[in-house]
Amino acid sequence: MHSPTRSSTRIREMFAKIAPRYDVLNRILSLGIDNRWRRAAVERVRCPDGGTVLDIATGTGDMALATAAGTGDSVRLVGTDFCGGMVEIARSKISGSRYGNRIALTVASCEELPFRDDSFDAATIAFGIRNVENREIGLREICRVLKPGGRLVILEFSTPRSSFFRTLHGFYLRRMLPAVGGLLSDVNAYRYLPESVRAFPGRESFEQLMQAAGFTSTCHTDLSLGIVTVYQGEKPATSP
Repeated sequence: MHSPTRSSTRIREMFAKIAPRYDVLNRILSLGIDNRWRRAAVERVRCPDGGTVLDIATGTGDMALATAAGTGDSVRLVGTDFCGGMVEIARSKISGSRYGNRIALTVASCEELPFRDDSFDAATIAFGIRNVENREIGLREICRVLKPGGRLVILEFSTPRSSFFRTLHGFYLRRMLPAVGGLLSDVNAYRYLPESVRAFPGRESFEQLMQAAGFTSTCHTDLSLGIVTVYQGEKPATSP
């Protein structure tokens, strides 16, 4: 059984604090591009008719809603997040959408998913794997609950490869983002974001983590000059 640490508890409390203005700030701080990034990730989701997709770290439900919009009407979704405050906002948004009958929500940690082995046809996690304290355990849990042959799609912030753009992007993360976030919400939360991006493994290193957790056919694609990256991997169709 995975027990939350002081660090994970602090992060959960931070997200609960910023939850009411989380969506507004996402739109402002990304200039609305975050919706385009989610659609690009959804294009890589592979789920059969009548299948089920698990959205981990669902937050306020944006990725679950984007996945519902990009998949067939017979596809069902389950969204999980370790922050109950985020899930409550997601529940309100989803119940008022056209996809309310297709999406179920629950509070759960990525490191301890309350589902049986081989339960889901696909899994997604958008801007959430950074916040998983033990990523190896989290990735293994996702692999466990996927059906053989199921695909995981991860959307996450990255450090641009271009030195020039990396400098501009770094300035934005360190200076602009906390300033704007602090005006409308909690400045400490928007200081956490650039710190977590810098601490996140490089693309190839993260793929190696996915492989160590049991995923095969891993690959990644940069979006918006490397501001974000889409990773994907598959649970082996047969046991080794």
